[in-house]
Amino acid sequence: MTLPISKLHADHNRLFEGNRFVYPVLSRRSGGISVGVNLNPDKICNFDCIYCQVNRTSQSETRFVETEQLLAELDETLRAVISGAIYRSGKFVDTPEPLRRLNDVAFSGDGEPTTYRNFDELMADCAEVKRRHGLDDVKLVLITNASMFHRDHVRRGLEVLDANNGEIWAKLDAGTEAYYQQVERTSIPLRQILDNITAAAQVRPLVIQSLFLRIDGQPPALDEQVAFCDRLSEIVDAGGRIKLVQIYTVARPPAERSVSPLSNAEVDELVRLVKERTGLPAGGFYGATASG
Repeated sequence: MTLPISKLHADHNRLFEGNRFVYPVLSRRSGGISVGVNLNPDKICNFDCIYCQVNRTSQSETRFVETEQLLAELDETLRAVISGAIYRSGKFVDTPEPLRRLNDVAFSGDGEPTTYRNFDELMADCAEVKRRHGLDDVKLVLITNASMFHRDHVRRGLEVLDANNGEIWAKLDAGTEAYYQQVERTSIPLRQILDNITAAAQVRPLVIQSLFLRIDGQPPALDEQVAFCDRLSEIVDAGGRIKLVQIYTVARPPAERSVSPLSNAEVDELVRLVKERTGLPAGGFYGATASG
């Protein structure tokens, strides 16, 4: 039986032929296959987001990134996607024909990828693997909370992305410090995130990825949504370039029971608000919820 698209998108099992660092997924936001690279197998992150699906109470069997193993897994996974062999295995058998395309190599995983100490070197190594396969048109996507952009080795890594069809998806889930701390639970202030996003966006256009949700059944207040729009406008007013604002919600079971997804209509309304107040392009991505 063929799985519906929503079920395929919800299946983000991170095991592919025994891999420890590289995992292909059918991405709802990219509209195709995204090859994920996990730089945080120890599950350590400098944010503790209430919507995260990573269970940080249990210890991972893999504690450190083994560079040679990671690059070998990336090479083998790209071969499987390019050849079509991936669609003859397990959960990818029922992938619809229009989605049988390699969209990107995405650095994300079980923590904040830019905390990896050799981030710049690994970006260069992964770019070389992509280049060897003749995949210049395939994006390198960094999915990040933007907390480390001010560090020199991270800036160098961003420059590697710039030179290799890279795209940065920077997280911004709040407009006020209070709501930001309620959702992200981190010692890093919102102002640092905003300053880092602004500085990076002054160099190259960014995608802003923003997850909004219900907490104890309540969506974010309208005042918070307006403040979020104001922060986006501040970035643009300071010379930052934003190519797209992604508004999405919970699609997989989070660790916190108080968290649930927005309805499709609520996502649509927030997209409308962003467009109206900022003039920026925005798109909505729905969660595991009814359309109302």
